[in-house]
Amino acid sequence: MALYFITDTPDKLLTDYKKAIDDGKVDTWSYDKDGDFTHTPTQWKNLAWLRPKIEAGKLAVFILKPQDKKISAEVYAVYHGRFIESMVRHCDKLFSRGIATSMPEGSDQVG
Repeated sequence: MALYFITDTPDKLLTDYKKAIDDGKVDTWSYDKDGDFTHTPTQWKNLAWLRPKIEAGKLAVFILKPQDKKISAEVYAVYHGRFIESMVRHCDKLFSRGIATSMPEGSDQVG
């Protein structure tokens, strides 16, 4: 279940979203030294990570599983749905569409 945010400025979208986290405007997501995002509510924290990748005309985001674990359909759905929600809420003017695939693709690592 990859995410794609269609934009002419994927670098700016990613930078502005991270800044919103740093400024405390986004309080339900964090990112690590590798730039991977995790959902921070206790119930969901570190059950998966979302790795952003700058691509032509879009910001792609792929899910990564914890070491030696699989990602459940519930975690898969929550991470993707809530990440799109957060991007719409905080960066809506920086992309035209947010797309979630229903099955893993690209660099997704689920099992």
